[in-house]
Amino acid sequence: MGKGGRMPEAGGETKQAEKNEDIFRRVPHEKPPFTIADIKKAIPPHCFERSLIRSFSYLVYDLAVCFLLYYVATNYINLLPKPLSYLAWTAYVYVQGCFMFAVWVVAHECGHHGFSNYHWLNDTVGFVLHSLLLVPYFSWKISHRRHHANTNSLDRDENHIPRFKETIRSYYHFFNNPIGRVFIIAFTLTLGWPLYLIVNIAGRTYDRHASHFDPYSPIYSERERVQIFLSDIGFLAGCYLVYRVSLVKGFTWVMLVYGAPLHVVNGFLVMITLLHHTHLSLPHYDASEWDWLRGALATVDRDYGILNKVFHHIADTHVLHHLISSIPHYHAEEATEAIKPVLGDYYHYDPTPFYVAMWREAKECLYVEAEPAEDGDKAKGVYWFKNKLQS
Repeated sequence: MGKGGRMPEAGGETKQAEKNEDIFRRVPHEKPPFTIADIKKAIPPHCFERSLIRSFSYLVYDLAVCFLLYYVATNYINLLPKPLSYLAWTAYVYVQGCFMFAVWVVAHECGHHGFSNYHWLNDTVGFVLHSLLLVPYFSWKISHRRHHANTNSLDRDENHIPRFKETIRSYYHFFNNPIGRVFIIAFTLTLGWPLYLIVNIAGRTYDRHASHFDPYSPIYSERERVQIFLSDIGFLAGCYLVYRVSLVKGFTWVMLVYGAPLHVVNGFLVMITLLHHTHLSLPHYDASEWDWLRGALATVDRDYGILNKVFHHIADTHVLHHLISSIPHYHAEEATEAIKPVLGDYYHYDPTPFYVAMWREAKECLYVEAEPAEDGDKAKGVYWFKNKLQS
């Protein structure tokens, strides 16, 4: 029964089938009839404007909420009886992690020159915030910029590169079941981000070891090495601060107050990025077919409910973000609505709850392959997600 006790309408199953068909409707892979200039013209001019006061107001709000949650948790949760205190700490970890992720999003916006008109201020704020969240700021900024420059290129994209069927290890068949998927999802959400930074797991394949902490990593050019050193210094400073607090407050206290919420941050970071680029409707391209505009269009907006607002709409305006990443988050909703008529079928939105979508995509999007064209030949250069391991 629905809200208010209404029974399903006749033809409800048909409507649901049509809704599912629309969700899985493939984004066109042909060259679009519009240009990036056409997209920019459709957006109201004020959406491109950055307000330093407004940007800082969101940051101050996020930090204030984080401090308030910390204050309430450390002063009042231990007053509760044991069963309730455990539940309260669990709620604190999740909610604090959500607002810490909001801070991460502000730092992410600094990396895209969306926080202010001043590059030095953007990098200063982003460096401090990301260092406190144990992220090497410039290292991430450079590789993330290349992800935006090569989105959905099977040859040059920097992260969440889909597999080909022939590259799937034989043992993966043992994980292609509900228990195996639980393990893979848990591994991805807890260890995916630190392993990406350390050993470039799920990142672009290089001819030698790649790491976001190595100034001589193949990810970076020679002129970028100084920035990687600075990132490492910021990361180590963050670790040292955590260490010093642990000496005073204890390791368990630090894990409850900071470490566990940070795992929530990392989990949402991996999930949101993964779900933006993993969907049955999205094409991927090899070098023979890829171009920047089609790659940027091959992403999907997702719905995180009330968390859309908490996360500064990074999830439900991601198509816009890949087209024009310097637009501030507080203009992103308006700009997204403005470009929908221009994009037409090239815009895709999936309202599936993120926890359902994560399970579905883990099951259905295992690898990519090119489909046979009408003449029986392969549709060269364009690849789609498949799941045929059990066939």
